[in-house]
Amino acid sequence: MTTNGPVLVLVGPPGSGKSTIGRMAAERLGVGFRDFDDDMAAEHGKEAGDLVVDLGRERFQQLEHELLIRVLPQHDGVLALGGGTPTAPGVPDLLKPYSVVFLDVDLDHLLKREGLVALHPWLLPNPRAHLKQMLADRRPIYTQVADATVETNGRDPQDILEDVLAAMPVR
Repeated sequence: MTTNGPVLVLVGPPGSGKSTIGRMAAERLGVGFRDFDDDMAAEHGKEAGDLVVDLGRERFQQLEHELLIRVLPQHDGVLALGGGTPTAPGVPDLLKPYSVVFLDVDLDHLLKREGLVALHPWLLPNPRAHLKQMLADRRPIYTQVADATVETNGRDPQDILEDVLAAMPVR
């Protein structure tokens, strides 16, 4: 693990709890929190879901990679990546020096998340089919980039936080 950059990077599908758990972890660790989707929106003037629709996945992932190169060395707190960010070409290599935890969630629990489809218009017209395929495609990548996996299905955020913190290597 490196000493420059985030103390913790959270990965997982949209709706897995990265932002919620990330804020809680940052507070507990006494560091800042950063949501990479917010960085993308600030940088490009649109929410990440809209950017994917407007630019296409390939161009969006190029922009994610470019921004992540700048963000990683600047932020020394907790970083919640966008759901698709780890799948962007080159991103797994960028994450290697950092403590990465995969927040895993199953399809049924994702579908219960209010507002998920509104935040991610690319899920339409069939959110269940899109989410099922997305989980199948991304789970191996999340597992590959992560040092640990924490299940979030139906669990209290405080319990998830404890598991995330326990999974972090001692620095």
